Amino acid sequence: MTRPTVAVTCYLEPASWGVWQQVPAVLVPAAYVSALQAAGARAVLLPPERGLSEEEALAVVSGVDGLVVAGGADVGPGQYGASPHPLTQRPRDDRDDTEIALVRAAVAVDLPLLGICRGMQVMAVAQGGELDQHLPDLVGHHGHSPAPAGYGMHAVAFAEGSWLRSVLGERVEVPTHHHQGVRSHPGLVATGWAEDGVVEALEAPLARLRVAVQWHPEVGADPRLAEAFVAELR
Repeated sequence: MTRPTVAVTCYLEPASWGVWQQVPAVLVPAAYVSALQAAGARAVLLPPERGLSEEEALAVVSGVDGLVVAGGADVGPGQYGASPHPLTQRPRDDRDDTEIALVRAAVAVDLPLLGICRGMQVMAVAQGGELDQHLPDLVGHHGHSPAPAGYGMHAVAFAEGSWLRSVLGERVEVPTHHHQGVRSHPGLVATGWAEDGVVEALEAPLARLRVAVQWHPEVGADPRLAEAFVAELR
């Protein structure tokens, strides 16, 4: 069978390689691509594009078998009508515009969709949800993002009957790096939680496959989520 094609959203950030220093580059950590390839998919990268229209977004998603909205910087608070918290990162308006349009297009055509970390937050905001901009203010600890450039680990428990529980079991340890969380998520059901009550997974039960996780499965040693996502595309 032909390998399914999965589009992965990207950053537009300064990068350095070879003799080139701090050059604007379209990129995404290779772990996303490697996880999809290992699961049997072909990955294509979607660069950010400011002002992507609904019609253009529908054209993009019509050409792939699935969409992964990758992790990255904080979603701009203006996207959900909030003022920025002092610790909220600089917004990437081009990426927000692109990913919100792509998520709405994917929902419209019921394209299989996987959101990872920021991607889960984008999925919630795209459907009218809101975010908590700095979780330590709510939970009293930094366990969800314990290091500036590294990952922590914590447990996530899944709801009985959820797709994620069927794939990962009742409870797993996950690699984590996020200081924001999802406060509200219209059209999506919370199906996973950290021990402190932070929502760690969302699903759309009536969709073909629409799931989001707040952690980073691509950097862990457990391939089951990528494998199950790609298997559904076949």
